[in-house]
Amino acid sequence: MNVVTVAHQTAVHHLAGPHIDWTALSPLLVLTAGGLLVLLVGLLRPALVREWIVPGLTILTFLCAVAAEIVVFHHHATGKAGFCVVAAPGCGSAPLAIDRLALELYMLFAVAGLAAVLMSWRGIAVRESGHGEFNGLLIFSVLGMCVFVSAQNLITLFLGIELLSIPLYILCASETRREGSLESGLKYLVVGSVGSATLVYGLGLIYGATGSTDFTVIGSALSQGKLAGGGTAMVFTGLALTIVGFAFKASVAPFHQWTPDVYEGAPTAITAFMATATKAAALGAFLRFFDVAAIGAQDTWAPMLATVAAITIVVGNVGALGQSSLKRMMGYSGVAQAGYMLSGVVVGSRLGIQATVLYLIAYLFMNLAPFAVIVAEEHERPDGDYLSALAGLGARRPWLAWPMTIGMLGLAGIPGTVGFIGKFQLINALVSGAYTWLAIVLVIGSMISLGYYLRVVATIWMRPAVAAPVPAPATGPGELAPIAGGSLEADEWEEGPGPAGGVLAYPELVFVAVAFAAAVIFFGVFPSPLFNFTAHAANALSGLF
Repeated sequence: MNVVTVAHQTAVHHLAGPHIDWTALSPLLVLTAGGLLVLLVGLLRPALVREWIVPGLTILTFLCAVAAEIVVFHHHATGKAGFCVVAAPGCGSAPLAIDRLALELYMLFAVAGLAAVLMSWRGIAVRESGHGEFNGLLIFSVLGMCVFVSAQNLITLFLGIELLSIPLYILCASETRREGSLESGLKYLVVGSVGSATLVYGLGLIYGATGSTDFTVIGSALSQGKLAGGGTAMVFTGLALTIVGFAFKASVAPFHQWTPDVYEGAPTAITAFMATATKAAALGAFLRFFDVAAIGAQDTWAPMLATVAAITIVVGNVGALGQSSLKRMMGYSGVAQAGYMLSGVVVGSRLGIQATVLYLIAYLFMNLAPFAVIVAEEHERPDGDYLSALAGLGARRPWLAWPMTIGMLGLAGIPGTVGFIGKFQLINALVSGAYTWLAIVLVIGSMISLGYYLRVVATIWMRPAVAAPVPAPATGPGELAPIAGGSLEADEWEEGPGPAGGVLAYPELVFVAVAFAAAVIFFGVFPSPLFNFTAHAANALSGLF
């Protein structure tokens, strides 16, 4: 009788289906619904709808997602959501972990998405590719990032990286009549596909060695040495390939070669989004995978990651020194910054997690302010992406010059900025984790970076203004130049409204630049709110230490 009763209860359990935590999933549901709505509304023909309603709905979607994330953060922060039947073989927990580490990164992605919408509002890319398509793909990329950093399962991890990557391949090529944009999209597609293939092969080897796709089960198998025959070599090879796959996405040397080219060719708003949100997603996945699934093999992968981080810091900073394109310089700078953040993953401690998340947030502030200035300059002159375009900016556009200056000083780690606080925390984590040599490399890299960050500041305030070059004529009335030429007709660059008050022609860009520059200073002087906020992310994985 007892056996029959147990069998009946088991059958009822399976018929009832898995438990789904809808409250914890609400941020993802908001993004999904908002992305579909934006795509549908973008099909309407009136210009008012496409040019104003669609971006407005996109902004509303991100704001609603942030609101849902705040609610879950305060009232449901330990929930794990998913569709995993507990009795299923090899399934130790839900495939998505909606904890405070994930929620903090969700907020970061949404803020980066908001800034990208504002920066692209008057851009060429959103007009050429379609307002609904452009903004819808942006939302779905954020959705993929959320899945990626919440993944507790190898299959979910791969689904997340594909969902975040495929929209970005298209967005990079969204200026369909410009050769550089199309080249950027193609390069990112090829390199991203190689990175994804490498990652999935590494994940397959880890599954073969441990017999499970669940992070918790994999971590237990590695800690206890319960591996399949020949599993030690297999799991170490899998970990190495997984590091390579993550390194492609995070722009970690020597897998960074695509970054400067893609950053330069992509629309600047998408470059800013990739530089902040995509890097945060990759580092967030690094944290969860290596501090949950691979924590049992830390003695093997930590020295490897430390070496890669040191190489990345040197390569990124040295590569940025000779760049004249601001976007290429920011690309190489992003490589170096990835090395800084990777050093927090190496430590594998609560302090390391907190320092990494804090620096990801600081990096968002420090990057978006300069990119907003670059977008504003590109609206006014065809060489707005180059360092020479910033000459005399302090006299011409002080409301843009100061945010650019503050952003550069923050990235350099000057005291009084949040960049200094972030680097100090990373150094503290490295020294506490017995990686003092890597902390010294970080300091040396920061000293090298002064060579190109301060060059931008000197150009803004010490060099006289240079007249903008006249863009090449179009091929015919109302037509854009052919793709091979890569130039746009003259009226695609908005006429500069003059040195006095002209910056008000771009209020959304001024808002982005000033708001994030102010955050760089505020949290550099009063860092306590950031410390308290990021402590929750560290506590989300506290059971592992």
